[in-house]
Amino acid sequence: MKLTVVGGGSTYTPELVDGFARLRDSLPVDELVLVDPAADRLELVGGLAQRIFAKQGHPGKVTTTSDLDAGIDGADAVLLQLRVGGQAARNQDETWPLECGCVGQETTGAGGLAKALRTVPVVLDIAERVRRSNPDAWIVDFTNPVGIVTRALLSEGHKAVGLCNVAIGFQRRFARLLGVTPEQVALDHVGLNHLTWERAVRVDGVDHLPSLLVEHVGDLAADLKLPAELLLQLGVVPSYYLRYFYAHDEVVRELLEKPSRAAEVAAIEKQLLDLYADPALDEKPALLEQRGGAYYSEAAVALASSLLNDTGDVQVVNTLNNGALPFLPDDAVIEVPATVGASGTTPLPISPLEPLYAGLVANVTAYENLALEAALKGGADRVFTALLAHPLIGQIEYAQALTDKLLAHNREYLPWA
Repeated sequence: MKLTVVGGGSTYTPELVDGFARLRDSLPVDELVLVDPAADRLELVGGLAQRIFAKQGHPGKVTTTSDLDAGIDGADAVLLQLRVGGQAARNQDETWPLECGCVGQETTGAGGLAKALRTVPVVLDIAERVRRSNPDAWIVDFTNPVGIVTRALLSEGHKAVGLCNVAIGFQRRFARLLGVTPEQVALDHVGLNHLTWERAVRVDGVDHLPSLLVEHVGDLAADLKLPAELLLQLGVVPSYYLRYFYAHDEVVRELLEKPSRAAEVAAIEKQLLDLYADPALDEKPALLEQRGGAYYSEAAVALASSLLNDTGDVQVVNTLNNGALPFLPDDAVIEVPATVGASGTTPLPISPLEPLYAGLVANVTAYENLALEAALKGGADRVFTALLAHPLIGQIEYAQALTDKLLAHNREYLPWA
């Protein structure tokens, strides 16, 4: 089995490699190919990846290349974890929206749109080359904004599934609180990528969410930075990304008072690359936990295993709606539990979504449709329309000012700008 990671020079990659090494029984990888145009980073990350495999006795080989076509040739699955423009572009996404009093974030709002505009054309080019090289290969997208990127891939007929680590993070946390294995926990996880709610936490068919909220609401609310009273009133656990919607102005004030997350990550990445350069290092360092992406490797291994081994098990993925949420179009991409096998993903039946959540999901889905249109066709007018539709913006003055700033900061990545 050959797996290829596009964006393999990312400091995330040792987390992924560690998962492949530890979970090799479920996903026996003969060759892991790391593809990245940044040759210096690729050498450091690739060297550590080889040492991780060797230490854990993994028989597979790790190869590195800056040649995309060579890297994807013969791959059974291609994992996308690229960042067009790097942390520098992310830093801009997180800062210039604040000048208009709007949240600066890499996956939602104006910053998220900027990332989508830069990313979608690049991902579609990669996917087309994968299809020409090996039409049977699966594409697993971890590249943000996952919902929009996955929708772009599926709209072009690619064999693609979107992946996020939010659900597996909640699953692992609830399992620890309940004293059970993660595999025993089934989540009623529903919504869009980075716009989801946990409506039930079931073990053997029994919902433990009400008791979890009573016993642990303080810790849960503190981690989400949301009022405990809100969680108790709603009876759900929102994704931490919902804070951008539920406490937008508070978040903006906080962001204006501290360095961007991109700046923090850039500093962490520098330290990580220094660690990776040590030829004695043969395991992922503890510092990697501060980089983000917790449990990404486990989610990625599980998804790739299900797709390639046709297991038919249930995982939370980003996939076509196809009637699962009847108030959304079939071609919308939703994030829900789904059966996963060689033929793809099929959402499990979903109980009706409450109006409080359905309204926001419908609104953001409409924005994502307009964002994808802007990414595919370009044009300042399309950018403006998408921003006007976004529930975190929604005013003419803001949408126009943000359009101008978005284009000014991204001209090198947008040929039409």
